[in-house]
Order: sequence, then structure tokens, then C-alpha cells
Amino acid sequence: MGEKMGLNQSLTKETIDTVAGMATDRIKGAQAKAVADFTRRFYAHVPPGDILGEDKENLFGAAVSTWGLLQDRSTEEPKIKVYNPVFESHGWQTSHTVVAIINDDMPFLVDSVTQELNAAGLTVHLVIHPIMGVERNDKGELKKVGDRGARGMTDESVMHIEINEQSDPKKLKNIEERLHRVLSDVRSAVEDWRIMRKSMVDAIDAIEKSPPKRPEDEVEEAKEFLRWVEDNHFTFLGCRDFVFKGKGDGLQREVVSGTGLGILREDDRAVFDNLRDLGNLPESVRDFLLAPTLVTVLKANAKSTVHRGVEMDTIAVKTFDKKGKVTGERRFVGLFTSVAYNQSPKEIPLLRGKVKRTVERSGFPSSSHDGKALVNILETFPRDELFQISDDELFHIALGILHLQERQRVALFTRRDAFERFVSAFVYVPTEAYNTTLRTRIQSMLMKAYEGKDISYAAQIGDSVLARLHFTIRTQRGAIPDVDIRDLEHQLAEESKTWSDRLRGALVEAKGEEMGLSLHRQYGNAFQTAYMEGFGARAAVRDIEQIEATRNEGSLSLNLYRPMGGQPDELRFKLFHSGEPVPL
Repeated sequence: MGEKMGLNQSLTKETIDTVAGMATDRIKGAQAKAVADFTRRFYAHVPPGDILGEDKENLFGAAVSTWGLLQDRSTEEPKIKVYNPVFESHGWQTSHTVVAIINDDMPFLVDSVTQELNAAGLTVHLVIHPIMGVERNDKGELKKVGDRGARGMTDESVMHIEINEQSDPKKLKNIEERLHRVLSDVRSAVEDWRIMRKSMVDAIDAIEKSPPKRPEDEVEEAKEFLRWVEDNHFTFLGCRDFVFKGKGDGLQREVVSGTGLGILREDDRAVFDNLRDLGNLPESVRDFLLAPTLVTVLKANAKSTVHRGVEMDTIAVKTFDKKGKVTGERRFVGLFTSVAYNQSPKEIPLLRGKVKRTVERSGFPSSSHDGKALVNILETFPRDELFQISDDELFHIALGILHLQERQRVALFTRRDAFERFVSAFVYVPTEAYNTTLRTRIQSMLMKAYEGKDISYAAQIGDSVLARLHFTIRTQRGAIPDVDIRDLEHQLAEESKTWSDRLRGALVEAKGEEMGLSLHRQYGNAFQTAYMEGFGARAAVRDIEQIEATRNEGSLSLNLYRPMGGQPDELRFKLFHSGEPVPL
């Protein structure tokens, strides 16, 4: 294996040298060496598999095209070109569409661009992304290219990405516009990152200097959490201050102009839907926003265009007047880091309190089986849910999960979002019954029950006899149906039953538990797919009775019957024979 890798690397270097040499042969003057040097830097870290076997003319053409794009660029502005290279026009060709980008080097560029392309339904086939030192004149014209971090140069990101072919010029233009928006967000977030962190520190200082009229332990825990957030556990993407004005139906949540940072620089950029006119919101939503809880953590409606294309996390630090009334909030928008998701909740402020209170409320000794099992449930509870869930909701759901005690049954637990944007549904099903078909059926039932607009899911399947499916059903604020959870759970349980499960139930009903289970162990997996598709469990019970009688008597038996729903002149015939199959 090592020899093969070494050979590939050697062949790759040889190929790059050949392509760079084409610049010397075809380009005149000082430009020849500059293009040759650029070509070597361009392909220096590309995997051998993306170079070996590729036509050298195409490799040369891709490098020269990117070199041309690099020649001039306005300061702090990305240069983007989305095109389909053809040999006659560009000197090279590929079966893919090319996305070429020149930008100042900064964090999150590649993952932000590629996730936006994926979000647009495009497949990324190739990514070439060297960072080069670049020197330009006052007009943005290229003077020199060097190594990354070279003295007197600015590091620039050079991206060459190939996606599945898009022939429609409007689609090419749309891709370009989307990437301009993404790179603008990346720049805003990166440029304001330090200021946003300072804004968090300022919020902590304000709480210390003038603590709100809240329980001391709540205030201390809130400060510890905000310090933990600021200590590299949160990727800051935006920040903004809000103030609550008016009363009753006229209550408003107004942006404090000029306080926006990162992706929230513009006052009209929102990450929540319709939360400014508080007077028209459902009472429960309004009460949540005005509740005197010092710090709240919620998911935004909007997905991040920076780093990871998931719904953003938001952290609200509320402000109070001297009487302890909520007057506004400073809301931070971003993404919890991977460390925050991997760290035990017992080590994270806010979460550790929820975990401790839930365990204490349960009354289980920490060394007991139930106590340890409950802690494990809390440790493995979806982290986003743990941040948002209330103490009461967490206690009832965690205890409900605990009471399953590895029983192979279907269970449903739900939680409504405080802003009524979605319903979280935890569905537990026997692992042996779980498959894609069952999951899609459960999705359809949840969507119908909650009149959902959309649904997403995450599955956890481990060594347990139960698989956990976590569904998020998008709902209409103020119009979430009042669902009978136990009835819906029963419907899900019926939908989750396999043919073998139904046979077990029918046998127990007909023969009693001892005999029924004994027969199920013998016949539960004995029937072929064609039989299961054509006959129900109750019909199978009658056939099992006849099979047992035939086996005991060692004879041949017959069953002539009219099928349910059949034609008046239709009869069917079953033949039972002990031992070898009987030829018809």
C-alpha cells in the first residue's frame, strides 16, 4: 500500500511538472514563469486521484483560466465566475460546470460554499483550494503571487469547484448570486467576530454590575453559561439588541438600530418569523418572550449560510428595569461548536442544573440501576433539545423513556416549541422492526396529526432493543392541532407491527399466552413473503391449526373455502401434507 501511494505521489508530481512546463512552452516572456509557478501552487495539494488520468490539456486549461480570474480584483470583494468550459472558447473542457472564486482568505470559505451548492441540489465533484500570497497595486491588479503567509503579501483563497453540469444561463447566474450572498455573510461574521465576543463579555459585565431581581443561583448560573459560551464553545455569526415597547395589543419587539453585528448588520435581516409585533402573537409565545428568565437558548428559523447549513442557535440575554420587568434582550446568533455537543451536559452551565434537578426530582439513588439509567438518558438526550426544553418537560419525557425499561413496545413523547414553530416528537420502536418504510409511514402520520408543513428526522440505533427516532414537525403558529398523544401513540404502534407481531397477537388471543407464544416461536418466521402478502394473521392461525393436526396425524388434509370479498363463483383450495411437498 505504501509503495502504491509513493508511486502515485511521484506520478502526480511528474504530471504537475509536465502541465507547468506547458506554460513555459506556450506563453511568452516573464508571464511564462509566473503561470508555471502558479500552476504548481494550484495543484500542489490536490489528491492524486483527481489528477492522474485527467487530460493534461484540461489540467493546464483549468489552471490558466483561474490565473486569468486572479489578475484583478476589487479590495474586499469576492470574484466569482460560474461557467461551462468548452475547448473552442476556453482552451479546455470538462463535463461539469465550473465554479471559480477568488477571495480574501478567511475561515469557513470552503464549507460555506460547498454546503450552499449542496443546498441548491448540486453535486460537488471536485474542490481545488490553494491559499496563496498575493500582491496587488492600488487598482487591485495582480503584481506577484507567492507562498501563503509571504511577507508583504495578502493571503487569498483560490477556489476551483466542479459541479454537475448546468446549461441554463439563468441557473448559472443564480448560483453566482447565491454564492455572493454566502461570501458576504462569511465576511460579515469573520470581520465582526471579535466585536461580538466583546459584546458577550459586556453583557456578562452588565449582569455583574447590576444584577436583575432574580434568584441568586439563577443569575450565577446564567453568567457561568455565558462565560462558557464565550470560551470557544460558540461560533458567533450575528448579534443584535432589541427593546420591548408598548402595551397589550400594541406591544412591539423593536430592533435597536445600529447594534447589529455579523450577519445581522442590516436591521431588516431576521432569523425568526414574525416576532416583532408581539401584540398579535399567541399568548403563550408572548408570555415566553416576556418571562423574566435571564438567559434562553432557542433554534432560529433561518439556516446558517456560514460553516454549517443547519438552523442557527440563538442565545438571548434579557434586560430588566429596576422593578425586574423585562425591557428587551441582546440576542446572539451562531452555532454551538462540536466540543459543546460532545461535552457531558453535567459539565455545561444551564444544562448541568437541568440534569441535577431532574435526577433529584426522580428520587432515585445515584448508585441504583434506575438512577444510572436516568443519567444515561439525560447524557444521550439530543443536545439541541436539552438546551431548549423546560424542567417539567424534561422530567416527564426522561421518566417516560426510563419506564420503557428495554420493553419492545412503541412509545411517543412530544414537546412544543415555545414559539409554536415546530413540535419535537420522540418515537421509540423495536430495533428489529425499524426500517426506512416504517420511518416514512411514521413521518406521514405525524405530519397528518399536526398538520405539519415540513418534517425532518434523526435516528439513533445502538445496542438497545429500541431505536429512537427524533422528528421535528414544522407547524403553523397559533394553529397547532390539539393531538391526543396516547391515541396517536396507539396508531403508531399498530403501524409499527410486523406481520409476525400480528401473528403473535392472534395466536395468544386464540390459544392463550403459553400455547400462543410456543406456536409463535415455531411459526413466527415460517411463512414466505408471498403468503404474508396474501393472508392475514387470523387466517394463519387457522392454517397453523391445520398444519399441527396434519403433522400429528401424519396425513394429508384439504381446505376448500371462499375468499373474503371474492366473486360468488370463486373457490380456493389449500393442501396440507406432512413431510415432502406434494406435486400439483
